[in-house]
Amino acid sequence: MKPTRTWILIADGAHARMLEALGKGHGLHEVAGTETRLHIPPSHLLGRAEPGRVHESVGYTRHAIEPRSDPHDSLEVQFADQLADHLRQYVEINAFDRLVIVAPPTMLGYLRKRLATEVASKVIAEVDKDLTKVPNGDIASHLENVVYL
Repeated sequence: MKPTRTWILIADGAHARMLEALGKGHGLHEVAGTETRLHIPPSHLLGRAEPGRVHESVGYTRHAIEPRSDPHDSLEVQFADQLADHLRQYVEINAFDRLVIVAPPTMLGYLRKRLATEVASKVIAEVDKDLTKVPNGDIASHLENVVYL
């Protein structure tokens, strides 16, 4: 009988990697070629140097206007799009049977909205934690209440 291949996506807004579990007692192994990093430059390099200004309707007073969105957020959304597309491609080649997504709440929300139906149908659990800096050998202990590894 073929083992059930469970992939675990561990991601945040700028880093992602996939681990594979082939059943109880086989441990977790990083899937080769799946580590992804996004270089996010400092804020001063992303947006305008000066915020927009508006004049008061009476008098000479001016006020700064906050930008409508944070440039870092739009980069994280693009990263979520990229990850969702990679997952869709892996589903097309039948690379895994089940998927667990581990990401901070914001990134988890971005991913949920972007997953293709065929990928979403393989998701068996979602964990709203940032485990991107946790070594691969310690991941299983963080997921023992979520998935049988």
